[in-house]
Amino acid sequence: MNTLPYDPHRLAEAAGTLITHCRELAQLGLTPATSSNFSQRLDAGHCAITVSGRDKGRLVQDDIMVVDFDGRPVATDKRPSAETLLHTQLYRRFGDVGCILHTHSRTQTVASRLFAARGEVVFAGYELQKAFRGNDSHEAAVRLPVLPNSQDMPTLAAMVEAEIGRGPLWGYLIEGHGLYAWGRDMAEARRHLDAFEFLLGCELDLRRLSP
Repeated sequence: MNTLPYDPHRLAEAAGTLITHCRELAQLGLTPATSSNFSQRLDAGHCAITVSGRDKGRLVQDDIMVVDFDGRPVATDKRPSAETLLHTQLYRRFGDVGCILHTHSRTQTVASRLFAARGEVVFAGYELQKAFRGNDSHEAAVRLPVLPNSQDMPTLAAMVEAEIGRGPLWGYLIEGHGLYAWGRDMAEARRHLDAFEFLLGCELDLRRLSP
């Protein structure tokens, strides 16, 4: 009889999905050193999330743990990412968010520094803007906030909450840090992440090529 507050079969399924995609993202260079963190919703009050300090290219089942939506570990003494609150705030806020991916690619990190003073990156005229759920035209601008970095997670979470109030979001950058992207499931979160990575690369290339 299961006495855990979550379904262990759902955890095993989520862990398998997270491990597969973490390894792919590591091979693409989006998770250098032991950076980045990834999570997937299990139910209305719990999510599976990567254990702190693990090499994301070599994850195994034991590297995935469960936290509640207050960020507290459930039935484990493992330590989740210090940024767990940034995951759980989205799960609490949006019932349809099913997966959150946080990466640290070179492109994302450079772009976060370049656009930090502006506080946002605005994409306009790119066909790939249609990759974001609900955005069906290249003519409507897509906004990616760039937030100042902070080790104070409640402060950073409050900044995210303020950005959510400004309109639809599919992700945000943290200065000198990396990208958060999310979706209803892993497939959609990956699509949003991949689209942001491509579009940020385009913006950096345009600035390099501009006279």
